[in-house]
Amino acid sequence: METRQTPTWGERTLLGLTGLFLCLLLGLFLWDRAVPEAPAVETARETPMEGAWPDPEPVNLNAADVEELTALPGIGKELAGRIVAYREEHGRFEAAEDLINVSGIGQGKLTALEGLVTVEELE
Repeated sequence: METRQTPTWGERTLLGLTGLFLCLLLGLFLWDRAVPEAPAVETARETPMEGAWPDPEPVNLNAADVEELTALPGIGKELAGRIVAYREEHGRFEAAEDLINVSGIGQGKLTALEGLVTVEELE
């Protein structure tokens, strides 16, 4: 008759670590199946900006009203109103650079408006 031997401390530890490792693998497998894959996102195609929008017509500072001036970048209703008030008080603009005399327009804003404003003669 054979007698059954009890496992040693080292054998029990090895069996426990193996079981723990297998449980960890099973958990990772089930977690991967439970989390849905993120949908593939298509990135935007590069479109050259030159062909995207036509160049806007410059705004005539001597004829534009508040609504036309607010279409310019960085010009809100209040600042557009100051431009119109300056024009009414001091007369027509001789050059686009005269905008620097309007309160609220500095060199940076003047540079941003370059090519977007003109001072054509009124007909």
